[in-house]
Amino acid sequence: MYDLIGDIHGYAEPLRRLLETLGYREANGVWSHPEQRRVIFLGDFVDRGPEQVETVRIARSMVEAGSALAVMGNHEFNAVAWATPRSGGGYLRSHSDKHRGQHQAYLEQVGENSELHRDHIAWFKTLPLYLDLPELRVVHACWHPPSVEALRPYLDAQRRILPDAWPNLALQEGSGFEALETLIKGLEIPLPAGEEFLDKDGNPRHRIRTQWWELERLTYRDLAMVPAEAIDDIPHEPIPEDVLPGYAGDKPLFVGHYWLTGTPAPLNRHIACLDYSIAGGRAPEGETHKLCAYRWQGEPELTADQMIWVEQE
Repeated sequence: MYDLIGDIHGYAEPLRRLLETLGYREANGVWSHPEQRRVIFLGDFVDRGPEQVETVRIARSMVEAGSALAVMGNHEFNAVAWATPRSGGGYLRSHSDKHRGQHQAYLEQVGENSELHRDHIAWFKTLPLYLDLPELRVVHACWHPPSVEALRPYLDAQRRILPDAWPNLALQEGSGFEALETLIKGLEIPLPAGEEFLDKDGNPRHRIRTQWWELERLTYRDLAMVPAEAIDDIPHEPIPEDVLPGYAGDKPLFVGHYWLTGTPAPLNRHIACLDYSIAGGRAPEGETHKLCAYRWQGEPELTADQMIWVEQE
């Protein structure tokens, strides 16, 4: 059986508390469970938090010892792209002020271009984009069958990115860029012709990130993940039935990525998001940021009583 853990973002101290809560114990630097349970990490080990190197060490040691599995988050993907030169000069992820600001805390802690940094990048490259196990599925942001199919030529048998496929996935002009973005950042859909909203930086946007897990046919506004001040600019008209992927529900699905708040609970009976904003900074009044897990016992439908979490102190 598996214990699935959401985005950690360098918060190793809550990770240790969560592992203890789940019944794992540390011996010789490796956490394991006495009943042979295994963790599945949902990615986003780095960026933001105070103990990013230690977080990677804990997760990696568990994976290499066989007490955990892991998938790649968008932050591991971005870390590899930041460190990978592109033909013609520059890097697969540009070293712009914006991108450096997003990545700076990790670079300072690991030591940019250090041996440890290179070692982390090599390990990040070994992480699969998703797991499709007999009992359940795991992907960082969105299970989207057309994108899964489109990415097959770029992945090996373990769903790891092939060495020569990185430019096709990391560069906006690359043939697999949009499919990769969907799996690790979420599903975007175009707004109807002539519609737009302003993002948090004041830039006009013509596509919205969606709550793709909703099971009913809803409107663009119902499903839009946009700044609160922009929600009234999103049209309140139904989304075409063929736009959202839906989910067959043939096995449970676990995702991270979405910075949820409140009391953890599955998104629906087949899908759970385990990202409850451990790296969210100062919490709103009455809220706490949480590192969340799901203790999966083999049940085909997910329940709130299997959500386990620790709060940021």
